[in-house]
Amino acid sequence: MTEPPAGARVVQPVAADVEAVAKLISTGKCILFLGAGVHAAPPAGSRWTYDDSERPLRGGELAEYLANASDYMIQYPDEKPRNLGRISLYCEIHERYGRRWLVDEIRQKVHEGKRPSPVLRALAELGFPFIATTNYDQLMEEALREKRRAVSISIYNKSSSATTSDYVGKEIDPTAAEPFLLKIHGDINMPESMVITDEDYIDFVLRMSDKEPFNPVPMSFKHPFAKYPTLFIGYSLLDYNLRLLFKTLRWNVDKGRMPPSYAVDPYPDRMIQNMYHTKGGFVRFIVTDVWSFVPLLYKHLMEKEMP
Repeated sequence: MTEPPAGARVVQPVAADVEAVAKLISTGKCILFLGAGVHAAPPAGSRWTYDDSERPLRGGELAEYLANASDYMIQYPDEKPRNLGRISLYCEIHERYGRRWLVDEIRQKVHEGKRPSPVLRALAELGFPFIATTNYDQLMEEALREKRRAVSISIYNKSSSATTSDYVGKEIDPTAAEPFLLKIHGDINMPESMVITDEDYIDFVLRMSDKEPFNPVPMSFKHPFAKYPTLFIGYSLLDYNLRLLFKTLRWNVDKGRMPPSYAVDPYPDRMIQNMYHTKGGFVRFIVTDVWSFVPLLYKHLMEKEMP
């Protein structure tokens, strides 16, 4: 997520936006796209708690941790340690650390002892049939299983000769009871699948041009993404890699037929907001944080307070 500007204040979500997103979800054809920002701590004074020890580190936090756990800051003292792709690459190619060390450090900070937040549990209950995430952790699938959702999972495979796993469920298409979770940047328990370094991202982009059935995005997810609305939570569209992924998935979709998307972002970049919302008209920014938006969305759909 974008860092808050000095003096920035999170505003409450507009009721019309909450109602519009709730209406899309109720159709059973809304895609949830989760980023690391979904693990943000609740603001001061919140009625919900999410202890830091149970919270996975987010991208910038993880980059800073790795920079300090290695000697990156000694080698590059003038750089801000917030670029996960660059810092991870340094750790991977350094003879003192390597890929195994890198994955082990990330596992400690995003997986071991971590728990789903009240926000994540609420989202798991709302009944999204399609869920995509770039997170390495397994908290969404844990939250789905807690809500008795028989989740089917497809995890990115770096090999261009490996067939991409597709939806497996009792029904032909994913449903609220049997959702499809696409882990587009890999899983912490499959280190070879994880898209971490800058080089991993380059390889991933190249893989996105592969033909079926080797393309990283399975067919039962690709078609819905081209025609169903998407709710982005935990991302900033300032993230170049996210925008690249977003455009790749909808590359051949006519703008006039492009489904609506909503991005929950407390501090959207003005240039990106202007391009995607004001000029493009296909992404509406809900300028608030997840701890303000999700409880209202949950109450609108479930007709009760978020636990």
